[in-house]
Amino acid sequence: MLVKLNNIIMFALIAFFISWILYPIYIHVLRKYKIGKTIREAAVTWEKSKIFTQLHEHKQGTPTMWWGIFLIVMLLMIGLSFVLKDYGFINNSLFNRQETYIILFGFFSMGLIGLVDDFLNIKWHGAVKWLSAKAKLIGMVVFSAFISRWFYSRLGIDYINLRPIAGKISLWLFYPILTFFATIAIVNAINITDGLDWLAWGLMTIILFVLAVMLFFNQTYIATTVIAIVVAILVAFMFYNIHPAKVFMWDSWAFALWGLIASLLYFLNMRTGIFIPFLLLFLLFIVDLLSSFLQIFWKKYFKKKLFLVAPLHHLFEKKGINETTIVMKARFIQGILAAITVIILFYQVSKTIIN
Repeated sequence: MLVKLNNIIMFALIAFFISWILYPIYIHVLRKYKIGKTIREAAVTWEKSKIFTQLHEHKQGTPTMWWGIFLIVMLLMIGLSFVLKDYGFINNSLFNRQETYIILFGFFSMGLIGLVDDFLNIKWHGAVKWLSAKAKLIGMVVFSAFISRWFYSRLGIDYINLRPIAGKISLWLFYPILTFFATIAIVNAINITDGLDWLAWGLMTIILFVLAVMLFFNQTYIATTVIAIVVAILVAFMFYNIHPAKVFMWDSWAFALWGLIASLLYFLNMRTGIFIPFLLLFLLFIVDLLSSFLQIFWKKYFKKKLFLVAPLHHLFEKKGINETTIVMKARFIQGILAAITVIILFYQVSKTIIN
């Protein structure tokens, strides 16, 4: 186990230092070619969103990642794993059928949706020239359906594990339906939360770390290494994303990470009870998603806003709370949720060992 842990830490450190070195160079290139953020003036329901524009107009033109460093570093690390395997330093590459095929598919396939959105926004530099919500939803439906079918048809998984409340519950044909909608919900929840500097990515780093711990104790070391690499790249990225941000993630890598999280959730469901702890771990994203959903519902059916602005973190911002304060308090709460989740997961593991 110690050898495996050393390999995981080695890959993570290499990914971190490569990212750390490349980020300043990449940001310079983005600035030179004016590949920057265009503030969207419309909400998802396509009416003007003056409040959001006023709150974030100062971020206009900030460089965006546009699938850059994250893609480069991940591909470099996968290539390095093949080299190390050929020379006998490790037993398996990071591209492994049993552990990482579907995780990497979710990672790259969802990223393609954001890549198109980023390209359109950068190409036209306009307030409304991006991939429509409907077009992105179609892409999410296609890839979500593939991920659900993979677990159901290829891996034969038709159950969810509701430990510690209950055990395995067989859903038969309802399993792919549940995972399909869960994937879309996860993607949209994190997309909605990605509205302040270092908010979504600070929370995501904590969540990914907890899931990596869970993967490690389930002895899925290759998948753990992939997640450790993502966490390392995120940590390096966040140094430049601290308010005021020098660079933004934007949709391409945002969607990539969301596809990764969803695939990882179903992968862990095969091994242990993760759904109930995940709801706790993901609580802040769920709250933001619900606030946005309620706002849309109220405007559509009651022809008025429920909140002054949604999602919730923008409401706090409009109320006069400093952006950095919102982010730091959210990270503090996320840390508490993570600690409780880890305690629950270790309780489940110890109970399994005793039995």
